[in-house]
Amino acid sequence: MDPTAAARAVGDLLVGLGQDPAADHLLDTPRRVAAAYIELLSPTPFTMTTFPNEEAYDEMVLARDIPFTSLCQHHLLPFTGRAHVAYLPGDRIVGLSKLARVVEMFARRLQVQERLTAQIADQLEDTLQPRGVGVVMDAEHSCMSLRGVRATGARTTTSALRGLMREDARTRQEFLSLATARQHTQP
Repeated sequence: MDPTAAARAVGDLLVGLGQDPAADHLLDTPRRVAAAYIELLSPTPFTMTTFPNEEAYDEMVLARDIPFTSLCQHHLLPFTGRAHVAYLPGDRIVGLSKLARVVEMFARRLQVQERLTAQIADQLEDTLQPRGVGVVMDAEHSCMSLRGVRATGARTTTSALRGLMREDARTRQEFLSLATARQHTQP
C-alpha cells in the first residue's frame, strides 16, 4: 500500500466534495483517512496452527459471535457484524483463536459479504480437510443504513456450508440452530 498516494487521493476527494484540504481543521485529514483505510485493509499476519486430532474428537467445534468489520467494495463503507464458524474435525484440529484470525484475514479486504463467508469456509476446508465446515455471518452494512434506503438496523445473513454440514440434514440443522441461538448471559 502507498500511504502517500492514498493521502493525495483523499485530498483530491476533499476538493471534489467542495472542501479545502488546506483549511486548519482539514490539514491532517488526508493522512488520517489514508492511515485508517490502510489499517482496515491490513490483517495481522498469522500461521494457521493445526494439531493432530489424537483423541479422534468427532463432534462439532463452533466459535460463536466472532466480531468483524469489513469494507464494502462498492462504497468503501464498513459493514460490521458477527461470524459463527464451525467444523467437524478429521485428522487435524485447529487452535481456536485461529478461527477468529481467519475471519479477520478475509474481512480486512474490500469485500462483499457473500464472498467473505465463502472464503472463510474454503480456507478452513483447504487447511484442515475436516469432515464439514459451516460459516454464518450476520452484519449491518453502512452502505444500506447511512445512505440510499437508510435502512438502519437491517441485517444481512449469509452462510457457507461444506462437506457434512451441507450434505447431512441433521448436522446442518445442528450447526444452524447452534450458530443462530440466542445466548443467555449470567448476571
